[in-house]
Amino acid sequence: MGTLGGVSSTGVARAVASERLELLDWKRRVFDLYREIRADPDARSAWQTWRDVREDLIARHPQSPLDASRRAAFRPVYFDYDPALRALGDVLSVEPADADVPMSRDEPARFTHFADASFELAGEPLTLGLYWLAGYGGGVFLSFTDETSGEETYGAGRYLLDTVKGADLGTVGERLVLDFNFAFNPSCAYDSRWACPLAPPGNRLPLAVRAGELVPQL
Repeated sequence: MGTLGGVSSTGVARAVASERLELLDWKRRVFDLYREIRADPDARSAWQTWRDVREDLIARHPQSPLDASRRAAFRPVYFDYDPALRALGDVLSVEPADADVPMSRDEPARFTHFADASFELAGEPLTLGLYWLAGYGGGVFLSFTDETSGEETYGAGRYLLDTVKGADLGTVGERLVLDFNFAFNPSCAYDSRWACPLAPPGNRLPLAVRAGELVPQL
């Protein structure tokens, strides 16, 4: 039996398998959460469910982005729910183009800019790029920054859609649900050991989006 730094190779294999199963459980719970959100006709009620489940996952789940020593005392902080910051986005096709989305650390991640979401917020017409993860299985990714970034909210941007990990607000007809009350921080906002895709440079909104999760109070 081999050893790695004093730990048996069997022990390492068991630890890796356990971690993968914990991550699978995290993803399963997030997928279930967003399925419940999409099924709830009351957006504010769905938002409260989202907050409650996220708080529980961050505080108790072994795959929490927070170090175990800080979980029990931490609570995410959010803007109040604002129905005016829920929009429906028209999906506009663009010529697909490879894009290197910046990461919080390490090399950029390869995505494909495949469409734009056109919508109105606070009476202003806006557009955000929709990106498709180039890896196996793919998934829609939508992150953004706005005038609150770096002050009230995480400077490198927040996520609205990350369907490979279950964050999917659904559609109404052929229009994407873009409810910014559900904007959340990437894992790297909690701990720099995580490597997270950040907001593409073109996805900066020229207004303050006071909805969703605020910068973590760690």
